[in-house]
Amino acid sequence: MLLLSPDFVVVLCTAPPDSSGGLARLIVEERLAACVNISQVRSTFVWEGKVDEAAEDLLIVKTERNKVDDLAARIREVHPYELPEIIVLPIAGGDEGYLAWISKTVREISS
Repeated sequence: MLLLSPDFVVVLCTAPPDSSGGLARLIVEERLAACVNISQVRSTFVWEGKVDEAAEDLLIVKTERNKVDDLAARIREVHPYELPEIIVLPIAGGDEGYLAWISKTVREISS
């Protein structure tokens, strides 16, 4: 059954390939998210007035809305970029069981 709920979000964050795995693992171990997918992307962007390109990994982070502030603070704390991408997108709805799993997972005490 699909559940419509404003309580869940996807957070997008790019990172260098050599640090994305560690960042994803930290986020999940600290229960700031239930799951992080990592996908390789090629980014074109303006930085310090110049157009640049870079191979990056895109972290697709699934969590609850109430975890976003702590998640963003932790990303800023450990991310190698001066200005990490942190974009929050609402999940309008999803599989009821999957959303329940997100809730259960982020509320567990990490060991």
